[in-house]
Amino acid sequence: MITSVKFMSIPVADPERALKFYTGKLDFKVATDQEMGPGRRWIELRLGKAQTRLVLFTMDGEEGRIGTRMNCSRACDDVEATWRQLSERGVEFVSPPAKQPWGTFAIMKDSEGNQFVLGSE
Repeated sequence: MITSVKFMSIPVADPERALKFYTGKLDFKVATDQEMGPGRRWIELRLGKAQTRLVLFTMDGEEGRIGTRMNCSRACDDVEATWRQLSERGVEFVSPPAKQPWGTFAIMKDSEGNQFVLGSE
């Protein structure tokens, strides 16, 4: 039976720019970086102790997804502290932290314009 999510793909226009963003600004670690044919790369990133990896790769025909809102949320212990720290590193946020009955969240952008929820409980 299914036991976990292995990876989630993030569409990117410029793999090198995205790699620098995710490793330099978000401190993700490279698990795999290999060619996937002429001019294409498969880049898997690790996030802390999480088993699920993020993949910087755009499938053929999926280029229109680059720079859109991604249907996932990234977790942290303290949204406001993480928002301050990432903002100081040059990460762009669409919205500052907001408290809701279900938790605190902010919406961030990556180097490709993809938008993600950053949340805590």
